[in-house]
Amino acid sequence: MLTESDLRKTLMRINGRGYRAYRDIRGNYELGAFRLSVDHVQGDPFASPSRMSVYLESRKAGFPTSLARNKIRSIALADFLTRSFHLAIYETTQGRRGTGHSGLFEIDCGGQEVLEANSIIIQDQILEVRFTVGLPAAGRTILGHQAEEMLLSELPRIVHQSLCYQSLDPKTLESHIQVVEDQEALRNQLSEHGLLAFVANGASLPRLTGADDQPMIPTSSKPVIAFKSPHNLEVELCRPNRGSVRGMGLRPGVNLIVGGGFHGKSTLLKALERGVYNHVPGDGRDGVVTIESALKIRAEDGRYVEKLDLSPFIHNLPLRKKTKTFTTENASGSTSQAASILEALEMGCQLLIIDEDTSATNFLVRDARMQSLVAKSKEPITPFIDKVSQVFQDYGTSTILAMGGSGEYFDVADCVIMMDEYRPIDVSSKVRSIVEYCPSLRKQEGGNCFGTIEQRRPLANSFDTSWPRNQVKVKINGLGKLRYDNINIDLSALEQLVDTSQTRSIGYAISYLATHYFQTNLTLKEGLFQLMKDLDKKGLEILSPFKVGNLARPRKYEVGMAINRMRTFLVEAKTTT
Repeated sequence: MLTESDLRKTLMRINGRGYRAYRDIRGNYELGAFRLSVDHVQGDPFASPSRMSVYLESRKAGFPTSLARNKIRSIALADFLTRSFHLAIYETTQGRRGTGHSGLFEIDCGGQEVLEANSIIIQDQILEVRFTVGLPAAGRTILGHQAEEMLLSELPRIVHQSLCYQSLDPKTLESHIQVVEDQEALRNQLSEHGLLAFVANGASLPRLTGADDQPMIPTSSKPVIAFKSPHNLEVELCRPNRGSVRGMGLRPGVNLIVGGGFHGKSTLLKALERGVYNHVPGDGRDGVVTIESALKIRAEDGRYVEKLDLSPFIHNLPLRKKTKTFTTENASGSTSQAASILEALEMGCQLLIIDEDTSATNFLVRDARMQSLVAKSKEPITPFIDKVSQVFQDYGTSTILAMGGSGEYFDVADCVIMMDEYRPIDVSSKVRSIVEYCPSLRKQEGGNCFGTIEQRRPLANSFDTSWPRNQVKVKINGLGKLRYDNINIDLSALEQLVDTSQTRSIGYAISYLATHYFQTNLTLKEGLFQLMKDLDKKGLEILSPFKVGNLARPRKYEVGMAINRMRTFLVEAKTTT
């Protein structure tokens, strides 16, 4: 094991030399209370920054063992410490010094959601912190004195400020962990209470802007209305840390969210779709939880579809085009939305979340006047209104649909919530009265059952396996753009993808599935199940072929949806359910 003196001597020796000489600092160093590992050194100041790790014993850091006594508390603790490390960087360092990425410390830090990530790993009473460092240079000449300041002065201050219990506010830390643990407990109670989702009284759902996921700040001219459940939908759930909580419980079936424009329909729907994740304290949605298998579905013009049985929604296409094994490079809005629902059901989704604003109109409904003008024999699309009850009856998959433009769904709704100035009102009884005295004239077009859900088997040649797994290149360009080797995958329609580190993990997950499971006879659903089992057992480390600290766990549904959008994806049908 090298020492602080060894690192200082090496930095002075290579000072003024060409940038590649920084490779001489690779290794492990004892720096007082912690160990520094220089894992990878960048070859150029303009290349991706160098990857480093700090190892710190929990007992030396002073953390009580109770803070990480179970998995969810460990995730919450790691999340809190990551955010603390990120803040300490901002408060301690001088920022960019030199060319390229020179002088920068960075750690992968999440947004409003608390995700399982590998920026900080807590295992066997050891904190492992993974971060990047832009080793300083003038042009391509090493600035050894600045590197010494960064690694031997600034880094110890960052570690002490963010990773030592005595430097942190224990009440804030404990609150962070408790809030996350409570959310996980609420979500785990949904099934036993027969619920799809729960929204706590007092929740603050509006966001700062459409592009900023932080909670809206109330002002005198723009107050934020706290959520209050309709009385007859109110239920009580228990939290292990903060006691019982009351709020609105949504039950299985067809749930409509209606109301005028700008009254909060989409705001509530967005909170419900994000309820599959835990949130940081103060987010306003830490009392909103949704079953883990909920999927937001939208229209997606131009997407790829591979050998999917679309017959529950589409049949009798012109030119006798097959819909039992439907393939297209350029799906329409209605076709893409139908395909996404069927793919969701194939993966085991139990709740479809749909917003009228992002749906294809002709997929949602065909009214009586259009039925009178265009005969069913001339319309290949069976609208969702004629299948939404069947998918619940046949497969147990519920729907939450935000709808403001058509009352046709009143006929199939089990529960209707009207948003009035961000206040929810249960209008189910009123809707039933409307249906009775003002019946719809449209005809049901969906037949007697939903149809079959086919389980498809991915073919190995869908994925480029000519390279060893450690040479598969994964690149991201923002949240919704993924490049897997030479394949571009558009994930912009995956609205429950919340972190670029999830996007990156999806790319590595595809490679892992291709080499471990899709060489066998497993279906897509079976492969995704095995992937989740492996992640549960071994963690995110199984995904990347080399040590990184910028991965966050994706759900199996986003991994599956990404694979379905690969334009090289090939399948064969295996079974039906």
